[in-house]
Amino acid sequence: MKKKVLREWKKVFEADLGYICFELKDTISKPAVIILEGPMGSGKTTFAKSFIEDGETMSPSYSIISESKNVLHADFYRIEEASEIVHLELSLYLESKQFFLAEWGEKYIRTIEKETPEEFTYYLMEVSVNDISQQESSVKTSFSRNFVLSELSEI
Repeated sequence: MKKKVLREWKKVFEADLGYICFELKDTISKPAVIILEGPMGSGKTTFAKSFIEDGETMSPSYSIISESKNVLHADFYRIEEASEIVHLELSLYLESKQFFLAEWGEKYIRTIEKETPEEFTYYLMEVSVNDISQQESSVKTSFSRNFVLSELSEI
C-alpha cells in the first residue's frame, strides 16, 4: 500500500474541527473511504461527529455501523477477523453515500476495499495527541491533536 501525504493539521483543538472537516471535504475526491487511525482516546469519534455535523452521532462501537446523511461511520475496534466485515454487507450501506469513515480500519483495508464499490477513493487520517499525559483527561478540549491526511493507492 502506498501513502501520499496530502495535508497536515497541527495543534488542532476540538473547537477547530469544523474547519478541518470543511477543508477535508473540499480536498478529497468523492466518494471516499477515510480510515481513521490513532490511539484510544485520541479523538477519532470526536472527529467523526464533527465531520457528520448532526450533533447526535455516537461511537458505533456497539453496533459497529451507523448512518447519517451521506456518511457511513463504522468502528472496527471490536472486529477480530476480516471475515466479520464481509458479513456487514458494506456495499448495501454505501449505495448513496459520499463518505465512509472507518475507525480502526487500517488493518482491514484490503477487505474494506473488496466490500466497497470501486468508485471510492481511499484516504488515511492519522490522529495523534500532542500531550499524551492528558489523553485520558475528562477535559478533552484541553489538549490539541495533530491530523495527517494521506491518499492511499495500490492497496
